Amino acid sequence: MIIKVVSSAILGIESYAVDVEVDISRGLPQFSTVGLPDTAVRESKDRIKAAIKNSGYEFPKYRVTVNLSPADIKKEGTSFDLPIAVSILAAEECITHGNIGKYMIIGELSLDGRIKGVQGILSASLLAKQCGMKGIIVPRENAPEAAMVEGIDVIPVEYLHHVVEFLNGINTIEPLQIDAGLLFTNALGTTDDYADVSGQDQAKRALEIAVAGGHNIIMIGPPGSGKTMLARRLLTILPDLTFDESIETTKIFSVAGLLTKEENLITRRPFRAPHHSISDAGLVGGGHNPKPGEISLAHNGVLFLDELPEFRRNVLEALRQPLEDGHVTIARSSTTVTYPARFMLVAAMNPCPCGHFTDPRTPCQCSAQQIRQYRSKISGPLMDRIDIHIDVPGIRYRDLSGRKRGESSLAMKERITRARDIQQRRLNDLPTRCNAHMANREIKTFCALDEESHRLVEMAMDKLGLSARAYTRILKVARTIADLDGEPHIRAHHVSEAIQYRTLDRAVI
Repeated sequence: MIIKVVSSAILGIESYAVDVEVDISRGLPQFSTVGLPDTAVRESKDRIKAAIKNSGYEFPKYRVTVNLSPADIKKEGTSFDLPIAVSILAAEECITHGNIGKYMIIGELSLDGRIKGVQGILSASLLAKQCGMKGIIVPRENAPEAAMVEGIDVIPVEYLHHVVEFLNGINTIEPLQIDAGLLFTNALGTTDDYADVSGQDQAKRALEIAVAGGHNIIMIGPPGSGKTMLARRLLTILPDLTFDESIETTKIFSVAGLLTKEENLITRRPFRAPHHSISDAGLVGGGHNPKPGEISLAHNGVLFLDELPEFRRNVLEALRQPLEDGHVTIARSSTTVTYPARFMLVAAMNPCPCGHFTDPRTPCQCSAQQIRQYRSKISGPLMDRIDIHIDVPGIRYRDLSGRKRGESSLAMKERITRARDIQQRRLNDLPTRCNAHMANREIKTFCALDEESHRLVEMAMDKLGLSARAYTRILKVARTIADLDGEPHIRAHHVSEAIQYRTLDRAVI
């Protein structure tokens, strides 16, 4: 008798349905698994045998063949343990067949029959709903994550015999329900605030513009000027996540195995700050079995690269395509996966190797050649993809010792939210979410300039030798500045301010 149970596997961050088929036939006792299983799937036979016996059931003393369909895609991980065990028990008539087809089944088995959590449950729950399944049977520790999807029964189970009794109708397990809206209400805040930052009003203005339009930004300043402190407070002014963005971000963290028991749904925009020793695979994703990298974990949030020139050249160059496309595609001989990577890049660097080239209080010890070599570590094409360059000077004593507090993060966030609302209404019928992501057609439509603004941009391009990409960056930033001012049209002073944020396009010496 052939029994089929529906399960799922992960490809990228999305799940696809896998039919777990089991056939028990006469012959010498043997357990074989086909359908391109990896080592973890092939080893499942020993876990399944022990789990079935230790749960009080008899393992068949015949030839057991397990097929994982579709058979042309490699199957990875331990999530097929439970559906294979259920299929074997159903073939042995320990489980009635009527309820098996109504539920998607996922889980790893321990030798004593306990069901352990696996990765990618949120994507599987979404797939089960799309496939019209009545529900999904998942490990108890994964159930809160799966319950983020409405309109499907999430059955939490702890032991193999619980699954058997539930499918046979002996015991009733109530589906888990969670109010996702309550999780957003209870999202933890932070005690950081831009009001605590002494001075640096121009840098805070540039960061506000960057967040309002989703622009990439780089801060250049001497050590101790507050670049890292400014960047880490971005969380306090980022727009709130929408529910769809939250689900999309949570899927990535779920596939990467980074969700905790306390956080089953990502309710705050991610802030990722990898060390400069990171590899290109760690940043953009990859590996023998591809996994999402830091740029995908920063999707819908911020990727902060401190000490930018210290990153390896090949690592930085790998950022160029994701910054343009909003996703990264990783090709391997057996498969190709695509991960979303629509993030806001925030970078920080010293102006020279010693760090004091722009500091009037401390003389710079670097030669012109050393400064050029230091800055050349960041290629021109990568720098073109950064919309805003801002100098962050050293803090003066009177700013440090003064009692006057700066503008609060709340006030900045209110202006940013209003600017984002303007952009959403303007771009409502387009896939673009904010000004930084506008394509050439949207730029021509929404970034029209008057005669005075045209002259300013032409003069800047002639004197600074700006590229065509830098030109479009200026237009996008000017559009965001106008949105912050509530202006429907871009004016000359908006363009003038946007041009000022191209510091690194100027000569070094």
